[in-house]
Amino acid sequence: MKRFLTLFILLLSVIVTHAQDKQAILKVMDKQREAWNNGDIEAYMQTYWKSDSLMFVGKSGPTYGWQNTMDNYKRGYPDKAAMGFLTFKILKVNLIDKTNAFVLGGWNLKREKDAPGGYFTLWFRKIKGEWLIVCDHSS
Repeated sequence: MKRFLTLFILLLSVIVTHAQDKQAILKVMDKQREAWNNGDIEAYMQTYWKSDSLMFVGKSGPTYGWQNTMDNYKRGYPDKAAMGFLTFKILKVNLIDKTNAFVLGGWNLKREKDAPGGYFTLWFRKIKGEWLIVCDHSS
């Protein structure tokens, strides 16, 4: 019985941690959306791993590095009108292990003259206790 109780407590702990990690990742996504909708690319970029190893894959192919990714965002979205209003539809959050997660979702921008949208896959890694995007493939 003691062994069963120990296993039950361990399983419960894993389930709780799993749920907390999913919530933390969704909070990062909310923070990202909020920063974007405030026209603040610098705050938006704080959800990404600040490393030369960050990878962003878009229609032009891969970009490596946090600064290069930031520069591309600033060129592509020079002002709040270009940024529009961002919404996400999260389709899946899959925790791979204690420090890696995969997120699949859709994105939409509402702007004065158009409403582009697409899908993304994100690889999150827990670095120093914080969930950060280490690879973003957006189309």
